[in-house]
Amino acid sequence: MSADDVIALPLAFSGQRLDWRDLPRHVRGRIAELAGSQVTAEISATSGFSPGFAAVLELADGRGVFVKAVSAEQNPVSPDLARNEIRVSHALPPQVPAPRLLWSSDDDDWVILGFEVVHGRSPELPWKPVDLQAVADALGALADAEPLPGHSLPRTDDQLADDFTGWRKLHALDLETQTGYAELAGDVGRWALDNVEQLIRWEQDSLRVCAGDALVHGDLRADNVMIDPDHQHRVWLIDWPHASVGAPWLDLAFMLPSVALQGGGDPATNFRNHAISDGVHDDDLRAGLAGLSGYFAWSARQPAPLGIPNLRRFQAAQGVATVRWLRELS
Repeated sequence: MSADDVIALPLAFSGQRLDWRDLPRHVRGRIAELAGSQVTAEISATSGFSPGFAAVLELADGRGVFVKAVSAEQNPVSPDLARNEIRVSHALPPQVPAPRLLWSSDDDDWVILGFEVVHGRSPELPWKPVDLQAVADALGALADAEPLPGHSLPRTDDQLADDFTGWRKLHALDLETQTGYAELAGDVGRWALDNVEQLIRWEQDSLRVCAGDALVHGDLRADNVMIDPDHQHRVWLIDWPHASVGAPWLDLAFMLPSVALQGGGDPATNFRNHAISDGVHDDDLRAGLAGLSGYFAWSARQPAPLGIPNLRRFQAAQGVATVRWLRELS
């Protein structure tokens, strides 16, 4: 994969996303009932990887609402992710820059969420320094936030316990054939193969370094960020189904490989240039990145999820970028 190919990885959703006319009549009626007004127009969301319906709906009374609607027909995991996002919304403190959930509905088939409409754009790609600084500052503020009392968010180390075993699974699967690193390009893949035992040792320590008390978004990329340049580059962090409670530096570190792919510069420099990295030892950073890179490398070789054809390609590219950062740290 060339540098041009990597930077060109899609920010826009490239599966088959539903529009208003695709929704069943009873779902459209339920949305109008919850919104308190008839729908007059839609502006479909174009970013992200999730299938289903996602659009800003204009209402007859002049208001607007951002609506997500999913069922297992689009993707079997999507309804549970939507249910997670409903639970997360009740745990977010007011200072977190996330759109407010206005209402929701779950009939065991369709899950519907209505959010306040926030204004902004996705980061310009290749990433511009001013956009990256604004997002990093927002993550610095997020690192100081804790979920509301009585929340039901999982611990990050518990949530990632199965995911952060990729190097061990690859090594066990390919002990003889040594073909499990094909998704990692060129010299990066060869380095991973030559150093897999070290990667496994780091990976085994990854859950320890993920533990903490801060609110963690858990899935930050350019398509989960909105920037309002008309209001001092205000940043909105969207799509929260993977939120957890863990180490305050994880969101920035785990986002930076995708930033590097999309022209945002060296992840090591970007990480250490922000105060959120203060006190994070290289040993802990290596462990966290080993867990993340193993997750990407293992996931990239799995079949594409229903309705999300480009996810595995993006995960493979993130695996390359994360391993490259690890190699520089070793």
